[in-house]
Amino acid sequence: MGATAATAGSAAAPLVTPGWAKKLPLAALVLGAIGVLAGLFNPDAAAGKAFAFSYLTAYMFFLSLCLGGFFLTLLHHLFDAQWSVATRRLTEHLACLLPVMAVLWIPIGLKAKTLYAWMSHDPHSDPALAAKLPLFTVPAFYLTSVIIFALWTLWSFKLRANSLAQDRDGAAKHTQSNRKWAASGIFIFAFSLTLAAIFWMKALQHQFFSTMYGVYYFAGSVWATLGTLYLITLYLQRSGPLAGIATKRTFKDIATLLFAFTVFYAYIHFSQYFLIWNAAMPEETFWYYLREQGTWWDIGMLIVFGHFVVPFLSLLRIDAKHCLPLMIPLCAWTWLCHYADMAYNVQPVLYPDGFHFGLFDAASLLFIGGALATAFIKYFNAHPPFPQRDPRVAETMGVYVPPASH
Repeated sequence: MGATAATAGSAAAPLVTPGWAKKLPLAALVLGAIGVLAGLFNPDAAAGKAFAFSYLTAYMFFLSLCLGGFFLTLLHHLFDAQWSVATRRLTEHLACLLPVMAVLWIPIGLKAKTLYAWMSHDPHSDPALAAKLPLFTVPAFYLTSVIIFALWTLWSFKLRANSLAQDRDGAAKHTQSNRKWAASGIFIFAFSLTLAAIFWMKALQHQFFSTMYGVYYFAGSVWATLGTLYLITLYLQRSGPLAGIATKRTFKDIATLLFAFTVFYAYIHFSQYFLIWNAAMPEETFWYYLREQGTWWDIGMLIVFGHFVVPFLSLLRIDAKHCLPLMIPLCAWTWLCHYADMAYNVQPVLYPDGFHFGLFDAASLLFIGGALATAFIKYFNAHPPFPQRDPRVAETMGVYVPPASH
């Protein structure tokens, strides 16, 4: 990488954010809202359907970042981690965007019958649908969605509330409470994420069977979130709020976990593909067959090489994890590959000949991204940038505090 390469956590000139950049989230929200409203209430059925698939693709992409933040917060409390103290407030805010995602889910609820063909099928004449009863019914779809968001809201806000309470009084009881919430929350997280991935994405082709699908979505979600977290932490460290706590080790640990989930995602996706290919059952193989047509083959190759080979080889060296000329483009690359992955799951139903990106896709990304960025900035400005009295905060900052007694 070279001795002169810029490294994360090293001394650098403070980063000053220009005024126009602070207005970008709101501008994206307003501009995207125009396109979203035009698609949501478009009288043309074909345009309305195109919007629905574009919006769902963008929604599942951004949902994965919120769920990744939720998981990393749970992980911190489950393992009493030290390295993630510097970034825990950021992951707490990402998790607390899930109630915002509940509001942003409304267009999907309104367009559900356009998106999910099974809602118009008779289960008595569709064996694949009958096998999934009573889960795949219209009332169950909406009820389950409401319960999923309620659980995410409860756990994410409770974890952050305890964290903020500890900022005020420093009591150890808040750490102990969060460990208990995390112990139950990890099961809630696994079960609810699986249901969300099945109901909102896999159900586009309800005939498809896969026991790996929930884990597959989880692995990609955390992978993309880690790339996002690296960039947010770097920006806040260089601009000031995390300058005293985000160290070279912080970035190394985020990148190490990114490397781990690069391998984990590849393992899960290959396992799903290999099992389906080996079994050669029509109710499973049709899903991959459709995604080998047209430019979907190219997207598949992007997932194989871009989602795995490129980050795997790039992150093998230890010093690569601190090299900003490598890590900044690589973290941005995670967004491209993860969006391609979401499109690979959603869009072949509507565009069997290949990948499509149009105005509705851009508008959906701007609208959801702008809304989440606006909420995240509001959260961040309203609270301390990192846990002020976490039991491990001094250790994270490299400060030795002698014990009060033996």
